[in-house]
Amino acid sequence: EEHEATMNTTGRCLLARALTDDNFSGGNGLRNNISSSAGFTGYPVVGNHSNLQAAGSCLFDKENGLLTVCGFDPRVHGVFVNHMAFSIPMANISNFIKDVKKLRDMAPDSFCGIDWYNGMQLRFIRASTAYIAKTSDCVEMDITHYRGHDPTQPRLHEDVLEEIEQMGLFKYGGLPHWGKNRNICFLGMKEKLDGRIEKFMRVMKKFDPKGLFSSEWSDSVLGLQEEGLVIDKPG
Repeated sequence: EEHEATMNTTGRCLLARALTDDNFSGGNGLRNNISSSAGFTGYPVVGNHSNLQAAGSCLFDKENGLLTVCGFDPRVHGVFVNHMAFSIPMANISNFIKDVKKLRDMAPDSFCGIDWYNGMQLRFIRASTAYIAKTSDCVEMDITHYRGHDPTQPRLHEDVLEEIEQMGLFKYGGLPHWGKNRNICFLGMKEKLDGRIEKFMRVMKKFDPKGLFSSEWSDSVLGLQEEGLVIDKPG
């Protein structure tokens, strides 16, 4: 919060490097041997996914005056972030990464804010015949970054983050993650899903004729109303 308020790029990068080094040295919570007390002894880490994947113990903490609740618990002034997530077709991912590297070379310090939240995460997803799922084999990019409490104040290096977002979604045709992103990222979904939305809506109207599970946001994304995705106001 302090670095954002004072536009302190240097301080933010120093702390981000310390955080990243700590995560790497500790394996970010991974263990090489689930039955050993040694914990993390180095990469590679190989094993069953049920042993590799874990969540923070804050989820199971007892009531203790909110001392050890999760950072995302709404009862505390904790983590406040934007989740930028989109999947880019395998055919386009190489060029997208090259463009991101060009941005990094032009303004390397502008990426420190991403390091606070585990950097850029990639995972691979197969194409699916589900109506609003991925239309081709793709790479999901997951980028978390600071979200300002005052929307009228620009965030530190907001221009670079928004350029990454625009390249992924519009230049390279990325599909946004349904549970993340801001409204504008869902522009053009009807065209991107190439006729699948109409099929989805037929099923939706059959099983939810009263719109119990619909909202202004979902109606905007599905093209049932014009307003909602583009918000034009200061900030």
